[in-house]
Amino acid sequence: MEFSERLRELRAEHKETQVRVAEAVGMTSRQYQGLEAGTSVPNFHNLCALADHFGVSLDYLAGRTDRR
Repeated sequence: MEFSERLRELRAEHKETQVRVAEAVGMTSRQYQGLEAGTSVPNFHNLCALADHFGVSLDYLAGRTDRR
């Protein structure tokens, strides 16, 4: 599973909007939309913030493992 798909899946599980996740991790909603659309990639800081926000490992978020 790709990063963008994993991100959409996690957001749906948490019943959050793109705007809410973006605010929670300190990015603009436009930046976050690009991540879910697969048109941009996160910097290291944002990747860590997203993993922390959703309570998953970086490897899970990046699609390197299915273990959360």
